[in-house]
Amino acid sequence: MFIRVLRDYSLCTSCGFCNTISRCLNDECVGCLSCYFACPYEARRITVDESDRKMISITVDGIQHSVPERITIKEAMKLCGYEVGIYPNEGKVAAPCSTGGCWACMVIADGEAVRACVTGVRDNMDIITDVSQKTPLRIIHGPEPHSVGGKATPWFEGRGVKYIEVAIWAAGCNLKCGSCQNYSVTYDNSSQAMSPIEAARNVTYYRRIYGVNGMAISGGEPTINKRWLIEYFRELKRLNPDKNARLHLDSNGTLLTPSYIDDLVDAGVNNIGVEPKGIRLETFMNITGINDKSLAERYLKTSWEAAKYLIDNYRDVVYIGIGIPYNPAFMSFEELAEIGDRIVSMDSEIQVCVLDYFPTFRRREIKRPSYKEMLKVKEILNGLGLKYVIVQTVYGHIGP
Repeated sequence: MFIRVLRDYSLCTSCGFCNTISRCLNDECVGCLSCYFACPYEARRITVDESDRKMISITVDGIQHSVPERITIKEAMKLCGYEVGIYPNEGKVAAPCSTGGCWACMVIADGEAVRACVTGVRDNMDIITDVSQKTPLRIIHGPEPHSVGGKATPWFEGRGVKYIEVAIWAAGCNLKCGSCQNYSVTYDNSSQAMSPIEAARNVTYYRRIYGVNGMAISGGEPTINKRWLIEYFRELKRLNPDKNARLHLDSNGTLLTPSYIDDLVDAGVNNIGVEPKGIRLETFMNITGINDKSLAERYLKTSWEAAKYLIDNYRDVVYIGIGIPYNPAFMSFEELAEIGDRIVSMDSEIQVCVLDYFPTFRRREIKRPSYKEMLKVKEILNGLGLKYVIVQTVYGHIGP
């Protein structure tokens, strides 16, 4: 069965997002679903495409194959017997975002670096999957100075100063959160991609301009292109060898396996924030838009295990923070307390930052939690024994 995506003009607001941020790269729909996932108003519909398709010839790693026209390179590779994964080192090619921002699925097609997840096959296309000798790429926004920081920015650092970090934001995410706080970054597939070295040099330059120690990367989800991220942090560490340099990764934790964490620390990362999206599976699926139950279970389990692995193995060398997304539309105080108990069982003195999810992207109907409500959230978590709780509010960060 083939699919195509059509615009639903009854829902389309002509916002221009699909023309300026998440653009179609093909002359005809290839069913990549990038526009479907990215439309803020859900004005895209998946339909079954029963039109005739001719078979075309492509060559993958020197072997000729016959595949249907109007499909992505990613789908063609599956038909050719290649495994396409999400987690690093799983599959011949990793395609975790499916929207084109992360460039993790980069292959060489007719001599050009392209993204397998959003690029359609062409007749006689020559595809090479080994890109180990090519420079990894990723769409990056920033750097920009940050006055507050993220969930793992040390609460005691830089009080009273104008800026505390410089940050970049990486496009692409393996989750599809309806309340994505940075959706114009997450779904950007049209900006010029850059190398890890370019990004590290830019961040280092901005660090010197603003006189900060913290250098953060957030997203989107930074971890979905592992090769790019490891090379970025290695270069950032080389450029910033001083003991005050804080190399900060802000992650949802869903791909942070123990070996991945080990590699990050080895590359110089000394500040990591992990944000499990709930503790109950139904909450996680509601927040993240992941409808595949088995995948959602794996993501949720990995994120909590990442937090524990960091605490158990790197407490003395990595400053760790745990983020909690909160909004009564998807999380009760009861579940919040369950999350608090889980964190207390790992380390009652770990930094915890609760994010007050506000109306945005596809969850514009929710209301931002009030200042009073966020103080109640802090009271609940402190009451469970958590010592360092910071809550994000409409008036700024409160705590610990």
